[in-house]
Amino acid sequence: ILNVSLESLIANLCACLVPAAGGSQKLFSLGAGDRQLIQTPLHDSLPVTGTSVALLFQQLGIQNVLSLFCAVLTENKVLFHSASFQRLSDACRALESLMFPLKYSYPYIPILPAQLLEVLSSPTPFIIGVHSIFKTDIHELLDVIIADLDGGTIKIPECIHLSSLPEPLLHQTQSALSLILHPDLEVADHAFPPPRTALSHSKMLDKEVRAVFLRLFAQLFQGYRSCLQLIRIHAEPVIHFHKTAFLGQRGLVENDFLTKVLNGMAFAGFVSERGPPYRSCDLFDELVAFEVERIKVEENSPVKMIKHVRELAEQLFKNENPNPHMAFQKVPRPTEGSHLRVHILPFPKINEARVQELIQENLAKNQNAPPATRIEKKCVVPAGPPVVSIMDKVTTVFNSAQRLEVVRNCISFIFENKILETEKTLPAALRALKGKAARQCLTDELGLHVQQNRAILDHQQFDYIIRMMNCTLQVICSSFRLFLSFENTFHFSRIFCNYQYISS
Repeated sequence: ILNVSLESLIANLCACLVPAAGGSQKLFSLGAGDRQLIQTPLHDSLPVTGTSVALLFQQLGIQNVLSLFCAVLTENKVLFHSASFQRLSDACRALESLMFPLKYSYPYIPILPAQLLEVLSSPTPFIIGVHSIFKTDIHELLDVIIADLDGGTIKIPECIHLSSLPEPLLHQTQSALSLILHPDLEVADHAFPPPRTALSHSKMLDKEVRAVFLRLFAQLFQGYRSCLQLIRIHAEPVIHFHKTAFLGQRGLVENDFLTKVLNGMAFAGFVSERGPPYRSCDLFDELVAFEVERIKVEENSPVKMIKHVRELAEQLFKNENPNPHMAFQKVPRPTEGSHLRVHILPFPKINEARVQELIQENLAKNQNAPPATRIEKKCVVPAGPPVVSIMDKVTTVFNSAQRLEVVRNCISFIFENKILETEKTLPAALRALKGKAARQCLTDELGLHVQQNRAILDHQQFDYIIRMMNCTLQVICSSFRLFLSFENTFHFSRIFCNYQYISS
């Protein structure tokens, strides 16, 4: 039993002055025999994650987290469920922090109360966590990506077309995450592999994972400042970003992932916040301006890549732990067996007036304290290197021709009723249909196969054709191109009318 009233504890907590970012440690007490410490990060702009990012990858795995990462960036609905409220909070915070330097602009509810479950049916994107007791209710949602933190799985509905990172960035990110989270893979083929270092099991692991995503965004947004235009015809300057020029110079005009990212609210906030040429800078500004060439050189050298990742991780760790020697904290714990008590006293009613009175008294005592603000150090933002293509042109042409060949082969297998070959090539054909040239190839090939007035297909053949058409239309609509060219529309209408569905 405490010797101090609950009103005093609440007032002491509310009246505690939190130091500004980069300030010194702040010791305070609630008056209950405790001694607690507040340590703010060096920079407000860098998210604080603790070990939540590393835990998320341990719970779901690399591929699943990358899918959730792409889903959030392309404004899809993401829902976590677990039997642990702590896991829900950590997972939501980790997924949001992976978006840095972008900031999430939609509803963010780490723990959704039972009375507000109807929020899950809202049309806006979100990041929400719910308890596993509502598992039966959430699985009825048709447009929500559901992640099971306890089982380590995610469920992506068929109606959602999830765009993925462009190559070669996707492969590079997967490889870097594998080497960091599973360092034994680097020496898996050695007869006598060296012992694993303790670094992979320390708190630095969380920051190393975040460093990989920092490098990824630096490569994605390389040269973005050269596509910014400052318009001064208004009372306040307006910053405009030339998306078409940026995509064209990067060689990603047909990439639906980056197109969705640039059209999203998170990137609009990124432009308005980081677009001004004179402001305070942080780790990302230095990385995208001075380190992109280094990242490109280290693509084929895992040793150099890991070294750079650890350098960035040390800076992220220092941001969260600016003082290596932490002061002594003392937080009283409940007595042993207190949770087994049969007779539990009801929670007392709080005297609101008394709480307000005590808060005012504490604030009056703190009037002479220095203000909890810090003058920001502003500078001219470095422009960095110009916009360059994300991949080699020769490779791009080869990949485009290869994708078209995959689509042609898949259609030929369908019309020849080669089911086994169709099943093997269909996933690759559906991925290829993200490109405009592949979609045009689909309409041309279907037109060539329909030489007569009517083509007869059985149930399974017809289903394959419809899946390819549906994938094509989903890609077009999801890229905010809600119209088809007249020629493609005519092709689809004529081909669809010429097919006769014969059920088995």
